[in-house]
Amino acid sequence: MTTFPSSFQPGDIRTRADIRKELGGSPQGGITPSVEKKTVVLYSDIGSGEQYGYRDGWLREEDRFGPVFEYTGAGPRDDQAFVGGNASILRHAVEGRILHLFIAYGKAPGSDTKTHRYIGAFELDETKPYTVRQARGQDKKKRDVIVFRLRPIGALFRSEADTIPPAKKTKVSFIPYRRRMRLEEPKEVRDARQRDMSAATVAARNQEDLIADYEEILSQRQHNFGRLEVQVRDIEETLQASLYDESAHTLYEPAGSTSRQALKDALMQLMDVSRHLNSIENGIPLRCMLLAPGLPGEDIRQLLTLHDVGIIYRDESGNLTELQGSDQNPPSDGTPRGMSCLNCPARLN
Repeated sequence: MTTFPSSFQPGDIRTRADIRKELGGSPQGGITPSVEKKTVVLYSDIGSGEQYGYRDGWLREEDRFGPVFEYTGAGPRDDQAFVGGNASILRHAVEGRILHLFIAYGKAPGSDTKTHRYIGAFELDETKPYTVRQARGQDKKKRDVIVFRLRPIGALFRSEADTIPPAKKTKVSFIPYRRRMRLEEPKEVRDARQRDMSAATVAARNQEDLIADYEEILSQRQHNFGRLEVQVRDIEETLQASLYDESAHTLYEPAGSTSRQALKDALMQLMDVSRHLNSIENGIPLRCMLLAPGLPGEDIRQLLTLHDVGIIYRDESGNLTELQGSDQNPPSDGTPRGMSCLNCPARLN
């Protein structure tokens, strides 16, 4: 399967009519799938998005897998969902389609016809294909939007103008949990993820399950909880915490596996987010907890204790069990002892 159209290369400027001849899609809309061409053509207008509080573009810093382009899904008001074009992006791998990205450029000489610059061919990030953020809709009301994380495949065009600018000041936003906002992925995507036993997919599923199960526990306790978004001054990437319990002033971060790397990544995320929370904690001590799909090894448990981070792990029966204080520093045989905290049952569900 080719990853770019034969008649033009990344960086070329074309009209929508030219693009449709090569890649298909509809004459209107920002996300235009084509069954015949096996494509999903994505049109981004950076200036238009900014008026609603979001901005498509490259993250300035690459991670160990390479560059990421953030592309906001379709839907001008209310919470976005995986319907229409948004669903076609999420299904692209299952359906064998390539994502082709264009950014609004200007107008053709001597006419009002809009032109678009071809950025390249993309696929969704395997580990984290999308995230959910808050932005204002056309009605000025806050709502959840889907932000897809695109990874380039093959040649690409990248410019400073298409890079997300850093935040001007640090801002922490608490988004309360709403049961109705649990995003429902298309069935074929869910089925494909269930069949996919790659380490990245299993890790992502573990993280989602841990968060969902603990949200249920917090709901039963009638706690006020949700997620956090942190915009950090001079940083363009928005930090996120999947679960924050406002009632107990506790921040949770899930690990996808019990490997040292996965647990250290979760610890780093906790440290990165927690240091910015003074604005909502008002001086109240913040508790940090790591959610793990199994009991972490002795060395990691001692490392977490060193950073005052507690552990909640899924035991052999599937229950969530919490360790605190000296229980995270195991005896020589590595077997955890019983709970010592006053208000923490050994099993949380």
